[in-house]
Amino acid sequence: MTIEKGYKAELTVDDITIDRRDIEMLESIDQHGSLHAAAESLGRSYAHLQRRVVELEAVLGALTVRRRGGKGGGGTDLTETAREVLQQFERHQTELEGVARVTESVFTETVQNRTGELGTVATAAGPVVVLVPDGVTTVQVTVRSDTVVLSDPTVGDKEKQTSFRNQFLGTVSSIETAEAVANVTLELEGGIELQTLITHSSLRSLAIEMGNPIHASFKATAARAIPLENES
Repeated sequence: MTIEKGYKAELTVDDITIDRRDIEMLESIDQHGSLHAAAESLGRSYAHLQRRVVELEAVLGALTVRRRGGKGGGGTDLTETAREVLQQFERHQTELEGVARVTESVFTETVQNRTGELGTVATAAGPVVVLVPDGVTTVQVTVRSDTVVLSDPTVGDKEKQTSFRNQFLGTVSSIETAEAVANVTLELEGGIELQTLITHSSLRSLAIEMGNPIHASFKATAARAIPLENES
């Protein structure tokens, strides 16, 4: 699947264009946990949303998964593919508007173990899985703020909803807003700070405020492990 960037804040996948209305639809499904509730919240018809999901899934693959019955009464969850589309659209929007202020979080820590190219690095906030060069024991791990995904910590089991290897619960310690994006700083366990970059839409939908808890995750490939100078 090849995704090409358009001039406006939209993504093109084959002959399908993903625009802001599609992103709002996916965000609303994620927030409300059902297609019916999303349609009501957006003031659109259920049939229209259902047709659009089918159109997008024809080129992207599964975007939603049904949660059948049970104690919670069932509903609809987003797939990992849908979450990746949301993240890529958000990054594309900030690039187009020229106001993205991408920062990096930096940790200097020790490699505990490795499996192939992936290594587990011990940090005060917990283990971080990252690509680690061969033959090193102490590394500087950097995580770009635009690769961190934020989500509501009260909705479901995030371990089941995402394949991201690195997942943390933090507290919002700083919010700096620009015209269309916001740099949100989270304080993790051990006093470690994690920088994130999100749009105003995500800031509103997640109800991010100072002192609130928030779930943060990023892929192992989104972080870089750089050997310290005294190691070969």
